[in-house]
Amino acid sequence: MSLLILVVDDEPDIELLFRQQFRRDLRSGRFAMEFAQSAASALARIVDASDVTLILILSDINMPGMSGLELLPMARSIRPDVPVIMITAYGDPETKRRAFEGGAEALLAKPIDFVALREEIENRVGSLR
Repeated sequence: MSLLILVVDDEPDIELLFRQQFRRDLRSGRFAMEFAQSAASALARIVDASDVTLILILSDINMPGMSGLELLPMARSIRPDVPVIMITAYGDPETKRRAFEGGAEALLAKPIDFVALREEIENRVGSLR
């Protein structure tokens, strides 16, 4: 069964950025990444992830419609075994508090520190292989 990282962000260029940063891992099949441009489509994928081992959810906070902070407790209730890392351009104390109270494992600021993110992913992939 393949390992999946779900990235939730309404900005279309995020997919290209992540695919470039993790191209070797994706090409080798070490893990897969799927991209949802809304919280609603992310929830549908989380519910229907029986064909893969979902290992991590990365979600932007500010999105139209349902925000990442609204998605967070729903994702955690459906899949309490899957860590959620929130991503935001606005790392103010109130946002951090709400993210951690909602069950976020970590909060990354934009622009994303891909070295730190790679470490998070390595920890998850390494423990499953």
